Amino acid sequence: MSIVKEFKEFAMKGNVMDMAIGIIIGAAFGKIVASLVGDVIMPPIGLLLGNVNFTDIVINLKDAYKGADGVDHPAVIMKIGTFIQTFIDFLIIAFVIFMMIKGINGLKKKKEEAPAAPAAPTKEEVLLTEIRDLLKK
Repeated sequence: MSIVKEFKEFAMKGNVMDMAIGIIIGAAFGKIVASLVGDVIMPPIGLLLGNVNFTDIVINLKDAYKGADGVDHPAVIMKIGTFIQTFIDFLIIAFVIFMMIKGINGLKKKKEEAPAAPAAPTKEEVLLTEIRDLLKK
């Protein structure tokens, strides 16, 4: 079997296609959540904390300087605010995924708990029932 044919069979399997669709939708969902956190949630929180923009919260480890050789060296900073915003993004995404899985599991339980219709009696059972009814008479 050629590699191209084998790859085509692999790529066209349902699981691979489902995974690809999930990754694409997940990437788009991540952008939506990032916008929700960065553009909707964080500004009011920053306002409540005194007009703080979380992306501006940094810890300056070393100031920028010009070396003896005339080369500019940038400042060394830790972007704590960006980390906080990314962490909140993660928490929201994790919570939404948890709620989706919880909903899906709830639907599965309802399907499992639904009683199955009783099976139709076999020909032997119908015949035996008729004989029993005749004997009662």
